[in-house]
Amino acid sequence: MDVLKIDDQLTDEERMIRDTVRAFRAEAVDPHVADWFERGELPVRELAAEMGKLGLFGMHLHGYGCAGLGAVAYGIACRELEAADSGLRSFMSVQGSLAMTAIHKYGSEEQKLRWLPGMAAGTLLGCFGLTEPDHGSDPAGMATTARRDGTGWVLDGGKMWITNGSVADVAVVWARTEDGINGFLVPAGTPGFTAGDIKRKMSLRASVTSELVLDGVRLPGDALLPGARGLRAPLGCLSEARFGIIFGAVGAARTCYETAVSYAGTREQFGKPIAGFQLTQEKLAWMEVALGQAGLTALHIGRLKEAGKATPQQVSFGKLANVRAAIDVARQARTILGANGITLEYPVIRHANNLESVLTYEGTQEIHTLVLGEAITGIPAYR
Repeated sequence: MDVLKIDDQLTDEERMIRDTVRAFRAEAVDPHVADWFERGELPVRELAAEMGKLGLFGMHLHGYGCAGLGAVAYGIACRELEAADSGLRSFMSVQGSLAMTAIHKYGSEEQKLRWLPGMAAGTLLGCFGLTEPDHGSDPAGMATTARRDGTGWVLDGGKMWITNGSVADVAVVWARTEDGINGFLVPAGTPGFTAGDIKRKMSLRASVTSELVLDGVRLPGDALLPGARGLRAPLGCLSEARFGIIFGAVGAARTCYETAVSYAGTREQFGKPIAGFQLTQEKLAWMEVALGQAGLTALHIGRLKEAGKATPQQVSFGKLANVRAAIDVARQARTILGANGITLEYPVIRHANNLESVLTYEGTQEIHTLVLGEAITGIPAYR
């Protein structure tokens, strides 16, 4: 159903990664994910072990057990995982593009050797503590603090909407110091550090989402990420995660589209399959166009990234455009399925609900609109 045959532009290695992740997803995730979503759970340790064996964690990083693959290969893996559920792609993204990238980019050699090999193997899990209850789109206003105490540090504050928070072995926590914003590695079990799951979600239910509380958390001096100085450090990690969403949203939309095409071909009304009606074909045609455009956008930005030419503005373009396109596809697919579209017997409403969260996290639709607005006009309009 890919009219543009976009995957024909992939290398043999990229197609192999696509097929490997699809096979893993089909066996280990697809048969169970609707139940996980309904129960509000994700078997992270079991999945992490398998995903680690496949080299999916930090796959775009080099050394320390990481695969060192290209940006498009990473994007394709994100696409295939999110075709199952956004929560699964988010799990991989937070581990690799946020927590591992922060350590790889800004950590000391000792920190890298302590954490990265186990994280790449899936035996250690990480999370990324930036967002706060009162500071989402404006992380510069963060209230979490770190003050010097002899040779060490004491952290106080809280973080909200943290994927993998309660299951992580280490949290990358961003805090305000007298020298500005810095990153710290907080191992699970450190006195004063607690993580509780956020319940009653109607989106990303097959994902662990937590609140982190830091109450007088004492850390040694070597817990500081030495290369992380200022807000640019965590924002650089976020750009890596946003890149994965550009591809991932295509996967979620593709599943909705394929479900709609299959359903329309077998559901009969007025004596023939609804796929034979003009209004249904119009919906499917526009869904195909949206998917084709989103797929081309993802591939183009991926190739730019591999060439070292991708800009944050281009990543914002891709995240904004592709998530909005995916939401439109999911909603149209739901109308084709009619009342069946709201049940978990089909994946459409699950993806539609998840995409509402994807629209918000890693930069809201509004923030990415303003990023593009500044790129167009040269005038920042955030305040």
